[in-house]
Amino acid sequence: MARGGIPASPLPPRHGVDAQRIRMPQSGPWASLRDHLVERLGTGLTPDEVDRKLRTGEFVDAAGAPVAADAPFVPRSVVWTHRDLPDEVPVPFAIEVLHCDERLVVIDKPHFLSTMPRGRHVVQSALARARVLTGLPRLTPAHRLDRPTAGVLMLTTEQRWRGAYQGVFAAGQVHKEYLAVAPVRDDLRLPLVRCSHVAKEHGVHQAIEVPDAPPNAETLVELLDRRGGIGLYRLTPRTGRTHQLRCQLSGLGIPIVGDSLYPVDHEVADDDFSRPLQLLAAVLEFDDPVDGRRRRFESRRRLAAWPG
Repeated sequence: MARGGIPASPLPPRHGVDAQRIRMPQSGPWASLRDHLVERLGTGLTPDEVDRKLRTGEFVDAAGAPVAADAPFVPRSVVWTHRDLPDEVPVPFAIEVLHCDERLVVIDKPHFLSTMPRGRHVVQSALARARVLTGLPRLTPAHRLDRPTAGVLMLTTEQRWRGAYQGVFAAGQVHKEYLAVAPVRDDLRLPLVRCSHVAKEHGVHQAIEVPDAPPNAETLVELLDRRGGIGLYRLTPRTGRTHQLRCQLSGLGIPIVGDSLYPVDHEVADDDFSRPLQLLAAVLEFDDPVDGRRRRFESRRRLAAWPG
């Protein structure tokens, strides 16, 4: 049984994407399940499409049995179905498995793959593709990387391990190192610790640093090497705010090469893979919450904008 008492789906993932769970409300004016589904799913499915899915047995009950097309509306009952998937541009970069054991799968995520199915990026997500690649249908991310960011991403193999590994991230007990390519400012004394208040409003693409607000984001910024006007930086975040590294480096006047969001938001077509964000989740290190041993995983990827 899943967290919060929700039973596991009777349908296996399709193309690595979980089925949708639809729970009926406690009461309502609908005489039939079909009437409720037409109203409930109206933004994504036409009445004819709902009828087709009922006729072909694509709505199932908790036991996995197809729901009859003329089934009555039953308050608080549950049906499951696979969503119709959006048309997606395939991301032309492969996932590499860095590690696999009973509890964990660690992958090297390429740029342009979202961590979880979301919006226009469903099958073209790291989770969906990792499930297909490994044949493990219950993989779940223990943390997240932004879609433009490449590098080490850790997933748990089963529900029973999820809470323990997500917990070490939530508690800030994971050491993370990132590599980034960005301009060099000769007047910026490095290394430095960037402490600021990073805030991101729901529905707004960019996060901002709020002046004079109590700091809630901290990153150690080190310049490892430079070639002319660009440098290779190691970024060690001590907190995990949304877009923290991208926002803070932009605030320092050294926005990451290839960033279409900071300092200026530029729209990029889904089929444009020409300028990946030069940010790599290079290292994850932590004490395993199950057996206590030290775990360290390192990306094998390189940042294309850095010479050599």
